[in-house]
Amino acid sequence: MKKKIYAVIGSPVAHSLSPPMQNAAFQALCVDGEYIAVHVLPEELEDFVADARKRLAGFNITVPHKNAVIPFLDEIDPEAAPAGSINTVTNRNGHLSGTSTDGYGLENALLEAFRYRIAGNTAVFLGCGGAARATAFHFARKGLRKLFLLNRTLSTAEALADEIAAHFPSLEIHTASLADLSAVEDFLNRSTAAIQCTSLGLKTDDPAPIPPELLPAKICFFDTIYKRTHLLKYAEEKGILHADGLGMLLHQGAKSFSIWTGRDAPLEAMRKALQEAHARQH
Repeated sequence: MKKKIYAVIGSPVAHSLSPPMQNAAFQALCVDGEYIAVHVLPEELEDFVADARKRLAGFNITVPHKNAVIPFLDEIDPEAAPAGSINTVTNRNGHLSGTSTDGYGLENALLEAFRYRIAGNTAVFLGCGGAARATAFHFARKGLRKLFLLNRTLSTAEALADEIAAHFPSLEIHTASLADLSAVEDFLNRSTAAIQCTSLGLKTDDPAPIPPELLPAKICFFDTIYKRTHLLKYAEEKGILHADGLGMLLHQGAKSFSIWTGRDAPLEAMRKALQEAHARQH
C-alpha cells in the first residue's frame, strides 16, 4: 500500500509546527503517512488544489487560504460553512471535502488549560479576523451565553456579529472598537475568558492590542500566538490564568488527524513533538 502524503499549505508556512507534530502521530500509531509543509501563494491555490486531488490524502490550510480555498472544494461541512473558514481537507478518491477544526481546537485548549466550558458561559474575542471567525461561530454553536467582539475597525466586529446573529439569534452579542478602552474594560470584566486573536505579538516590537493592565485578575486569558506576548507576560506576572496558542494547535491538529485516519490521535506523542519543535524555534 502506497504511503499517504498530507500537507499544510499557507504563505508563509516555513515556520509551521504542524509537520513534526503530525509525523510524530503517524509514527506513534505505525501509520504509513508523511506530512509536509508547502508554500502556496494566493495565485497558485487553484493549481495546488487540482494537483492535491491526485497526490495528497488530505491537507491543512493556514493564512491566507482558509476562505479562498472553498470554491475549489467539492463539499463543505455544513457546520463550517457559515464561518467561511476551512482548515482541513480530506481527499476521498478525488472528492475533496472541507471542514474546520479550529473551533474544536480552541474549545479543548480552554478546557485543558482552564476547565472552561463554552455552554452557558461568556467570552470576549480581541480581534475579529481569520482566527476569530471560525472559533466565534463554533462558540455560538456550542451554546455560549454572551459573546463580546472587539476589533480595531468597529465595522468588522459589527459585520461578524451580524453574521453570527443570523445563524444564532438567541446569542447575546456586543461589539466595540479596541480603541474604546472603557468598553474594552467593561467587556473584559463581563467575560470568563478572553481570547487574543490579533496578529499583534508575532513580532517582538509589536505593541499589545490592549493595555495589559485592563486584564482582570479573575479572567482566563488565552493568546492564539505561540510566543510570550506582552499580554502573556503581564498575565504571568500578575498570576492571571493564561495559556498560549500551542494547545489550540495541538487539539485542532489532533482532530484533523482523526478525520483523515479514522483513529484516535496519539495526543501525548503529538504534544511532545510540538513542544520540542517549538523549543527549537525559540
